[in-house]
Amino acid sequence: MAKGEIQATDDAAGLAALIARAAADTGDQTRGLPPVEKWNPPDCGDIDMEIRADGTWFYLGTPIGRAPLVRLFSTVLRRDEDGKTYLVTPVEKVGIRVVDAPFVAVEMDAQGEGEAQRLTFRTNVGDVVEAGSEHPLRFVIHGENNELKPYLHIRGRLEALVSRAVMYDIVALGETVVIDGAAMFAVRSGGVVFPIMPAAELEALSR
Repeated sequence: MAKGEIQATDDAAGLAALIARAAADTGDQTRGLPPVEKWNPPDCGDIDMEIRADGTWFYLGTPIGRAPLVRLFSTVLRRDEDGKTYLVTPVEKVGIRVVDAPFVAVEMDAQGEGEAQRLTFRTNVGDVVEAGSEHPLRFVIHGENNELKPYLHIRGRLEALVSRAVMYDIVALGETVVIDGAAMFAVRSGGVVFPIMPAAELEALSR
Protein backbone atom coordinates (compact mmCIF):
# COMPACT_ATOMS: atom_id res chain seq x y z
CA MET A 1 0.00 0.00 0.00
CA ALA A 2 1.36 3.43 -0.97
CA LYS A 3 2.04 6.11 1.63
CA GLY A 4 -0.88 8.23 0.39
CA GLU A 5 -3.22 5.25 0.65
CA ILE A 6 -2.10 4.60 4.23
CA GLN A 7 -2.68 8.24 5.18
CA ALA A 8 -6.13 8.29 3.56
CA THR A 9 -7.10 5.07 5.31
CA ASP A 10 -5.90 6.35 8.69
CA ASP A 11 -7.73 9.66 8.28
CA ALA A 12 -10.92 7.91 7.18
CA ALA A 13 -10.67 5.53 10.13
CA GLY A 14 -10.27 8.50 12.47
CA LEU A 15 -13.34 10.17 11.01
CA ALA A 16 -15.28 6.91 11.31
CA ALA A 17 -14.26 6.60 14.96
CA LEU A 18 -15.56 10.11 15.62
CA ILE A 19 -18.88 9.26 13.97
CA ALA A 20 -19.13 5.98 15.89
CA ARG A 21 -18.52 7.73 19.22
CA ALA A 22 -21.03 10.43 18.44
CA ALA A 23 -23.67 7.90 17.40
CA ALA A 24 -23.02 5.82 20.51
CA ASP A 25 -23.50 8.89 22.70
CA THR A 26 -27.10 9.18 21.48
CA GLY A 27 -28.01 5.68 22.69
CA ASP A 28 -29.69 4.97 19.35
CA GLN A 29 -27.02 2.87 17.67
CA THR A 30 -28.42 -0.45 18.86
CA ARG A 31 -31.93 0.45 17.67
CA GLY A 32 -31.06 0.98 14.04
CA LEU A 33 -29.99 4.01 12.08
CA PRO A 34 -28.92 7.15 13.97
CA PRO A 35 -31.62 9.87 13.95
CA VAL A 36 -29.67 12.24 11.69
CA GLU A 37 -32.81 14.15 10.66
CA LYS A 38 -33.22 15.28 14.29
CA TRP A 39 -29.68 16.57 14.72
CA ASN A 40 -28.86 20.24 14.16
CA PRO A 41 -25.07 20.54 14.52
CA PRO A 42 -22.94 23.40 13.20
CA ASP A 43 -21.72 23.22 9.60
CA CYS A 44 -17.97 22.52 9.73
CA GLY A 45 -17.34 22.94 6.02
CA ASP A 46 -16.55 20.38 3.34
CA ILE A 47 -14.12 17.49 3.37
CA ASP A 48 -12.43 15.77 0.42
CA MET A 49 -14.81 12.81 0.28
CA GLU A 50 -16.73 11.77 -2.82
CA ILE A 51 -19.23 9.06 -3.73
CA ARG A 52 -18.78 8.12 -7.38
CA ALA A 53 -21.62 7.11 -9.69
CA ASP A 54 -20.80 3.42 -9.23
CA GLY A 55 -21.17 3.75 -5.44
CA THR A 56 -17.43 3.75 -4.66
CA TRP A 57 -16.42 6.08 -1.82
CA PHE A 58 -13.21 8.10 -2.11
CA TYR A 59 -11.39 10.02 0.61
CA LEU A 60 -8.50 12.32 -0.32
CA GLY A 61 -8.63 10.83 -3.81
CA THR A 62 -8.20 7.26 -2.58
CA PRO A 63 -10.94 4.56 -2.58
CA ILE A 64 -12.15 3.52 0.85
CA GLY A 65 -11.77 -0.22 0.56
CA ARG A 66 -13.05 -1.20 3.99
CA ALA A 67 -16.76 -2.07 3.70
CA PRO A 68 -17.50 -1.56 7.43
CA LEU A 69 -16.19 2.03 7.16
CA VAL A 70 -18.37 2.76 4.15
CA ARG A 71 -21.39 1.24 5.87
CA LEU A 72 -20.76 3.39 8.96
CA PHE A 73 -20.45 6.55 6.89
CA SER A 74 -23.64 5.69 5.00
CA THR A 75 -25.68 5.57 8.20
CA VAL A 76 -24.98 9.23 8.96
CA LEU A 77 -25.59 10.65 5.49
CA ARG A 78 -28.15 13.41 5.10
CA ARG A 79 -29.17 15.52 2.13
CA ASP A 80 -30.40 18.94 3.20
CA GLU A 81 -32.72 21.45 1.56
CA ASP A 82 -29.69 23.21 0.07
CA GLY A 83 -29.17 20.16 -2.16
CA LYS A 84 -25.86 19.22 -0.54
CA THR A 85 -25.09 15.89 1.09
CA TYR A 86 -23.47 15.80 4.53
CA LEU A 87 -22.03 13.40 7.05
CA VAL A 88 -23.90 14.38 10.23
CA THR A 89 -23.28 13.70 13.91
CA PRO A 90 -24.83 15.40 16.95
CA VAL A 91 -21.78 17.69 17.18
CA GLU A 92 -20.87 18.53 13.56
CA LYS A 93 -21.77 18.14 9.91
CA VAL A 94 -19.36 18.10 6.99
CA GLY A 95 -20.20 18.34 3.32
CA ILE A 96 -19.18 15.67 0.80
CA ARG A 97 -19.54 15.34 -2.99
CA VAL A 98 -21.99 12.93 -4.60
CA VAL A 99 -21.61 12.41 -8.35
CA ASP A 100 -25.06 10.87 -8.89
CA ALA A 101 -26.86 9.16 -5.98
CA PRO A 102 -25.30 8.22 -2.63
CA PHE A 103 -26.40 4.58 -2.89
CA VAL A 104 -26.67 1.96 -5.63
CA ALA A 105 -29.41 -0.69 -5.69
CA VAL A 106 -27.49 -3.82 -6.63
CA GLU A 107 -30.06 -6.58 -6.14
CA MET A 108 -33.84 -7.01 -6.47
CA ASP A 109 -36.24 -9.70 -5.29
CA ALA A 110 -39.71 -9.89 -6.84
CA GLN A 111 -42.59 -11.58 -5.03
CA GLY A 112 -46.23 -11.94 -6.10
CA GLU A 113 -47.92 -10.86 -9.30
CA GLY A 114 -50.14 -8.04 -10.51
CA GLU A 115 -51.38 -5.72 -7.78
CA ALA A 116 -49.84 -8.01 -5.15
CA GLN A 117 -46.35 -7.70 -6.60
CA ARG A 118 -43.62 -6.52 -4.23
CA LEU A 119 -40.14 -5.49 -5.32
CA THR A 120 -37.49 -5.49 -2.60
CA PHE A 121 -34.08 -3.98 -3.23
CA ARG A 122 -30.69 -4.28 -1.53
CA THR A 123 -28.20 -1.42 -1.78
CA ASN A 124 -24.43 -1.58 -1.95
CA VAL A 125 -24.24 -0.55 1.72
CA GLY A 126 -26.73 -3.13 3.00
CA ASP A 127 -30.04 -1.26 3.13
CA VAL A 128 -33.05 -3.44 2.26
CA VAL A 129 -36.05 -1.46 1.00
CA GLU A 130 -39.39 -2.48 -0.52
CA ALA A 131 -40.61 -0.15 -3.25
CA GLY A 132 -44.02 1.32 -2.46
CA SER A 133 -45.69 4.48 -1.21
CA GLU A 134 -42.97 5.13 1.39
CA HIS A 135 -40.13 4.21 -0.95
CA PRO A 136 -41.16 5.25 -4.46
CA LEU A 137 -39.35 4.47 -7.68
CA ARG A 138 -38.78 7.22 -10.22
CA PHE A 139 -37.42 6.91 -13.74
CA VAL A 140 -35.33 9.43 -15.66
CA ILE A 141 -34.41 9.39 -19.35
CA HIS A 142 -30.88 10.76 -19.37
CA GLY A 143 -28.44 12.00 -21.99
CA GLU A 144 -28.20 11.92 -25.77
CA ASN A 145 -28.46 8.12 -25.77
CA ASN A 146 -31.80 8.20 -23.91
CA GLU A 147 -30.39 6.14 -21.04
CA LEU A 148 -33.04 4.91 -18.60
CA LYS A 149 -31.99 5.59 -15.01
CA PRO A 150 -34.27 4.37 -12.19
CA TYR A 151 -33.94 5.78 -8.68
CA LEU A 152 -35.34 4.36 -5.43
CA HIS A 153 -36.06 6.49 -2.38
CA ILE A 154 -34.18 5.10 0.63
CA ARG A 155 -34.67 7.60 3.47
CA GLY A 156 -34.85 11.32 4.05
CA ARG A 157 -33.84 12.93 0.75
CA LEU A 158 -31.46 10.08 -0.12
CA GLU A 159 -31.94 7.84 -3.14
CA ALA A 160 -30.27 4.82 -4.68
CA LEU A 161 -29.45 4.66 -8.36
CA VAL A 162 -30.65 1.28 -9.61
CA SER A 163 -27.79 -0.60 -11.28
CA ARG A 164 -28.10 -1.40 -14.97
CA ALA A 165 -28.47 -5.14 -14.36
CA VAL A 166 -31.29 -4.58 -11.87
CA MET A 167 -32.88 -2.02 -14.19
CA TYR A 168 -33.27 -4.75 -16.81
CA ASP A 169 -34.98 -6.93 -14.18
CA ILE A 170 -37.44 -4.10 -13.48
CA VAL A 171 -38.18 -3.56 -17.16
CA ALA A 172 -38.84 -7.29 -17.58
CA LEU A 173 -41.69 -6.94 -15.06
CA GLY A 174 -43.18 -3.87 -16.73
CA GLU A 175 -46.63 -3.64 -18.26
CA THR A 176 -48.72 -1.11 -20.13
CA VAL A 177 -51.09 0.77 -17.82
CA VAL A 178 -53.42 3.66 -18.61
CA ILE A 179 -52.60 6.57 -16.30
CA ASP A 180 -54.59 9.80 -16.61
CA GLY A 181 -55.78 8.70 -20.03
CA ALA A 182 -52.29 7.95 -21.35
CA ALA A 183 -50.78 4.54 -22.06
CA MET A 184 -47.69 4.20 -19.88
CA PHE A 185 -45.14 1.45 -19.54
CA ALA A 186 -45.02 0.94 -15.77
CA VAL A 187 -44.09 -1.42 -12.96
CA ARG A 188 -46.02 -2.28 -9.79
CA SER A 189 -44.80 -2.72 -6.24
CA GLY A 190 -46.46 -2.50 -2.85
CA GLY A 191 -49.82 -1.57 -4.36
CA VAL A 192 -48.38 1.40 -6.26
CA VAL A 193 -47.96 1.82 -10.02
CA PHE A 194 -44.71 3.52 -11.00
CA PRO A 195 -44.69 4.89 -14.56
CA ILE A 196 -41.46 4.25 -16.43
CA MET A 197 -42.17 6.01 -19.73
CA PRO A 198 -44.93 6.51 -22.30
CA ALA A 199 -45.59 3.18 -23.92
CA ALA A 200 -45.03 4.68 -27.38
CA GLU A 201 -41.45 5.60 -26.44
CA LEU A 202 -40.46 2.10 -25.26
CA GLU A 203 -39.67 0.79 -28.72
CA ALA A 204 -37.53 3.82 -29.58
CA LEU A 205 -35.57 3.51 -26.33
CA SER A 206 -34.77 -0.15 -26.94
CA ARG A 207 -33.24 0.44 -30.39
